[in-house]
Amino acid sequence: GNQKAAHSENSQGKKSQHSEEAIFYMNCRAAYLTVLKSSLENIKSKEQLSLVLQQAGRNPSQKTINKYWTSQTTSLNFDDFCAILKKEKPATKNELLEAFRKIDTDKAGYILHDELCKILTTRGDKMTWEEVTSITKQADFNCNGKLDYNKFCELYLTTSEQCSKAARARLETDPRLRQQHLGNQSGNFSEGITLPGSKPSPRVSRKTDHKLPKGDSRAPSRPSSAQSSKASTSTTATVGASSSRSTKLIMEPDTMKEWQWAQSKGCFYLEEDGEIISHKYRLHLAQRSAVCVTIKPFNIARAEGKSCPWLSVDTALFILKENETQENLQLVSFTELQNEEMFGWRGELGAGIYWLLPFTTGCRLRKVKPQITGEAKLLWRDEDGELALTKEFRAALLDIFETIDLDGNGLLSLEEYNFFELRTSGEKCDQEAWAVCKENFEMKKNELTRQGFLDLNLMEANDRDGDPWDLWVTLLSLGYNKALEMTEACPFVVAICAERCKPRIKAISLEAGGSQLSRAVCSSVVNQGEPKALDGSEHIFIYTYRSGSRITSVIENKSEKKVIIHVNNEQSKNCLNNRGLTVFAVEVAPKSMMVSQHVMALNEQEEWIYSCVHSLV
Repeated sequence: GNQKAAHSENSQGKKSQHSEEAIFYMNCRAAYLTVLKSSLENIKSKEQLSLVLQQAGRNPSQKTINKYWTSQTTSLNFDDFCAILKKEKPATKNELLEAFRKIDTDKAGYILHDELCKILTTRGDKMTWEEVTSITKQADFNCNGKLDYNKFCELYLTTSEQCSKAARARLETDPRLRQQHLGNQSGNFSEGITLPGSKPSPRVSRKTDHKLPKGDSRAPSRPSSAQSSKASTSTTATVGASSSRSTKLIMEPDTMKEWQWAQSKGCFYLEEDGEIISHKYRLHLAQRSAVCVTIKPFNIARAEGKSCPWLSVDTALFILKENETQENLQLVSFTELQNEEMFGWRGELGAGIYWLLPFTTGCRLRKVKPQITGEAKLLWRDEDGELALTKEFRAALLDIFETIDLDGNGLLSLEEYNFFELRTSGEKCDQEAWAVCKENFEMKKNELTRQGFLDLNLMEANDRDGDPWDLWVTLLSLGYNKALEMTEACPFVVAICAERCKPRIKAISLEAGGSQLSRAVCSSVVNQGEPKALDGSEHIFIYTYRSGSRITSVIENKSEKKVIIHVNNEQSKNCLNNRGLTVFAVEVAPKSMMVSQHVMALNEQEEWIYSCVHSLV
């Protein structure tokens, strides 16, 4: 009994120790990222060191700064910063009071401002008169020119704690910080997926240099900068320019001309925080049949000289089988065949309900800094003073109509129009409001025509007396910039051919992929990819898989505690990844797996080299 109690107490002590350590490192990272862009970026000056220490609730003296930043110091990294914080403990209230009591020899509980100013401006780290005055102004609690140092100590400690809390809150709530610096991207592919149980990973290799089976490979031309003392693994692959887009015939006209088909359009939209949302579909097959499923960017017929920048965006479709409930979806397959910009899958599906989840890596559909100086004009007034749509705005609205006309019949049903409304205003149009639209705008078969859609937008402009603000809200939410270019959206078309029955496809929602898509992406890589255990670690595996024009790596953490994996792509050439960083860190929860990164060619007309080192931090 005593042994059990001792063991339990020891176990609780270890858990408490791990918990305290986790909180400590979280506070360190929060403070570090308040000043620097990444936990992998170095502190480059004394001023930066002082700032990050202050953000961590310390108040370093010049003597303290000089102790860690000597004449030989050129930079300090995140590990150095953590080591400094372990040594430099925050001052306690008793320590502060003891320091003040040495000055307050009368033990009155007060210090005259003039006396305090004299000490602070002539001793130790000498402060300026202005600096001292700013302190005493905040801490003077109406004591006739005296400083109540008990209250000052309370203010000091409260301010210090508030500083640390603000840094932690920013880290937790800012999705861009999490995306770029912790690896927990808020996109539809990187959510940590909890493992159902611990089982041996198949096909595990433990070679130092891991090479992909597809495409020629070669070792890096220079040593990696990853820390050799940590568990690590490297993966390299060289992909020829002609290999980026394979030319496999997905749909064979001769053998499929008697097959029945259905299709639906949709769109990827880029959110403000970098998350990607899209339409999701439900597919119904009345009986078992050979099928062909494809997805590709939708090429809108545009005016001469107008390009479609989204045609280079990669697309994929994950096919999941619905069992008893919508939550219980099982991955069947995904579109890994590629012919130019089209991705497809051919196989046999049994009768039943399937979910089709569109996916893009985010390598090419991503936030970019706008370089537009002016703003396109949306409206003008004719000779009679009547408002009209400009030629450019009218063309953009017709492109939008083509995108949201999901069934491609040249008309907008209430259901199709509501996807548009949800995206642009967050609200749905009910049957009563739709009846009002029917009275005021051109419709056919209870569906809105192109002209009706144009007139609807013109009415909105008239309601605002020509103020285009609402119109811009609509355009920006649909991925347009101020030059009326669609740069943050990618329209696509999904098509299904079936040999033995008429397939039925229906758009169900417009939202982020969520855990279902994250799980599907991870499973596709783990099932198809080449696994490799991190050298020096038995519980962390890196799976790498090349599908068409992209390479995806997944990290699996089978251990009982979270791990941080350092990802280094400095050896890669002519590549871009979805994270937008060459070097970053990924935090993987215990017993889970998540996408490390997606990588594609920067220029598909040239050879590209993927060379990545994953190492345990």
